Amino acid sequence: MSTAEHVRRERPGPIRTMLVDDHALLREGMRSLLEREESISVVGEANTVEEALEGVGVCAPDVVVVDLKLTAGADYEGLRLISELSRLHPSIATLVLTTFLDDELVVRAVRSGAKGYVVKDIDTTELVRAIKSVSRGDSAFDPRSAAVVLRAVTGQGNPETLTERERQVLRLLADGSANKKIGETLYISPSTVKFHIRNIIRKMGVSKRTEAVYLASKRGLI
Repeated sequence: MSTAEHVRRERPGPIRTMLVDDHALLREGMRSLLEREESISVVGEANTVEEALEGVGVCAPDVVVVDLKLTAGADYEGLRLISELSRLHPSIATLVLTTFLDDELVVRAVRSGAKGYVVKDIDTTELVRAIKSVSRGDSAFDPRSAAVVLRAVTGQGNPETLTERERQVLRLLADGSANKKIGETLYISPSTVKFHIRNIIRKMGVSKRTEAVYLASKRGLI
């Protein structure tokens, strides 16, 4: 860390914050909300990775709030920005603010260098708290993304531990079959079906059967 970067993080005054989102109206709304807080000063905006990388050298932010989706394409360019900021400006804290809550994206963002991950339905108070946390060098996650990180750290939610019978139940769930139909298809009782579903949910680290089906489909298990 350079002396200039160290001074920037330690100096008193509002937290210098940069907003990176490809929707101008969202940036304007966010700026309006954040600037009501005396502890935060929005010093720059950008809508692309290139604009953001150029802008940090001009506005010297303490925190960069990044959306993961910065183009209409399929790539999550926000991840590239986080990696570049982590490499070029390690004293700048990055906070993901996005509509996407996907286990893989949360883990990739953290591994890229993000200090926090929150979704866009968060209220202003929680967003301000998250910005303050990452500016101090702490992490900041909303309850859902925190659960993802916990599963990744503890090794929970590993679908590789599913038995063949549990995979069969998952496939039938994905087809929209009710418990009774699953039991009839697999020649097992409804109570046994419920037992397998509880095990699937526990092993995959989710809270509902629909989430288990979604995660299984994402990982090519069904």
